[in-house]
Amino acid sequence: MPEVSFYLVGKTIFSPDSQLLSTLSDSLVGDVFFMTNNKTSDIPAKHKHIQIDHPESSKTIRDILENCETPYFVLIKNAAPVNISTNSLMRMLSVAGDTNCGILYSDFYESECSAQTLHSLINYQQGSIRDDFDFGNVLLFNTAIANRVFQNADANYKFAGLYDLRLRISELADIFHLNEPCYSIENSSNAISDSIMFSYVDPKNREVQIEMEQAATTYLGRVGALITKPPKEIEEFDKSFATEVSVIIPVKNRINTIKDAILSVCSQITNFPFNLIVIDNHSTDGTTECVSDLAKLDSRIILITPTENDLGIGGCWNVGINSSQAGKFVVQLDSDDIYKDKNTLQCVRDTFYKYKAAMVIGSYKLTDFQLNEIPPGIIDHKEWTDTNGMNNALRINGLGAPRAFYTPVVRKFGFPNTSYGEDYSMVLRISREYKIARIYEPIYICRRWEGNSDSGIGLEKQNKNNFYKDSLRTIELLARINFNKTHKGENK
Repeated sequence: MPEVSFYLVGKTIFSPDSQLLSTLSDSLVGDVFFMTNNKTSDIPAKHKHIQIDHPESSKTIRDILENCETPYFVLIKNAAPVNISTNSLMRMLSVAGDTNCGILYSDFYESECSAQTLHSLINYQQGSIRDDFDFGNVLLFNTAIANRVFQNADANYKFAGLYDLRLRISELADIFHLNEPCYSIENSSNAISDSIMFSYVDPKNREVQIEMEQAATTYLGRVGALITKPPKEIEEFDKSFATEVSVIIPVKNRINTIKDAILSVCSQITNFPFNLIVIDNHSTDGTTECVSDLAKLDSRIILITPTENDLGIGGCWNVGINSSQAGKFVVQLDSDDIYKDKNTLQCVRDTFYKYKAAMVIGSYKLTDFQLNEIPPGIIDHKEWTDTNGMNNALRINGLGAPRAFYTPVVRKFGFPNTSYGEDYSMVLRISREYKIARIYEPIYICRRWEGNSDSGIGLEKQNKNNFYKDSLRTIELLARINFNKTHKGENK
């Protein structure tokens, strides 16, 4: 009796010695479907064809489930050549049966010129609700569980059908990561490029993002994590601060960029007093001396060296916001970036008062080090809206720059002592309760260069970063479920 059906989405290329061809002929494999958006002559005669509208649409998921007659089905969702042996398939089926999981995915090898490189994936968490979670190229589904959750799905997504199915399955069963390589694909770069990193904010992907937001929002509603209570506004800002705005720059060993950042702050034109707090995290390349020299020329520049030696960027932020010299509002500037023009601080401060917000997030332009614009250009994160930004924040990876905070609120929560995701954690926490205002015009320049912390990162660091951000989402998801239970009747 066949155990598993195969659905190959897109035109899959086979090599003459492909293990997949042999596996598909095994007795444990039932029907094999090629799913393409047009008819093709490349499909072997013994296999079947289903014409689809989009590889991840609700219609495609429905076609898969309506045609599946086996306890499990494998979805190969990428056109890259895949090799999977019968033994590996049996292993995946065995683990899926033992764990009764809804979806199983595994590590894999990337092959190039007879050499193989292990491509490790990360464990799925409750907070892994971002739509770009990397499952690899092969997913094994429990057919009964998929049918059970999908029969209640009334949405008809063009792009978010598979995402919606995955979220629904996660409510009923585990999504299990088999930490073993079970197949191989042709090599692809492990480094994450800017074009990939920022693809979700590219205007041409806006239609996709709207659907992903709809699927994520309905999921949050089903699990009790949806925030619908109107956010708190700051009715009266604290008048006890001597300084209105402080720019905070955590820095370590940025001798080539820190001067530009500082000068972009000092050139700001405002109708209020501001200062610049540089948290020098024990630099050894001359950064300390550079900042010190500039501070002698401008009394608004405050140099602080933490007593601790174990601080990440978040820890440095905590030093800055708790300083007695911190202003009523604190505004972020990375040590290798600059403000777009002389009006950035005035624009940010006015936005706080206009919207009575606890946080303001701007938009920025991507450039090279010579300030030439690079794709995708302006990053405005329009997926953040007044009505649903607080919920959509759990799905997306970033929220714009510069980020600015009302100091009494940010002091109350504090940043995690990390050098990645510390700002994202704060946005999630604030957005649970407080109003966040957006500036959709670019007021910040993000300069991309080889020294950026997220530039050309390898797979190991990429996995570490993604796992940490997913853990932040897990914390916030659970916090919002508890928040809604505590404030039952108020969240309307």
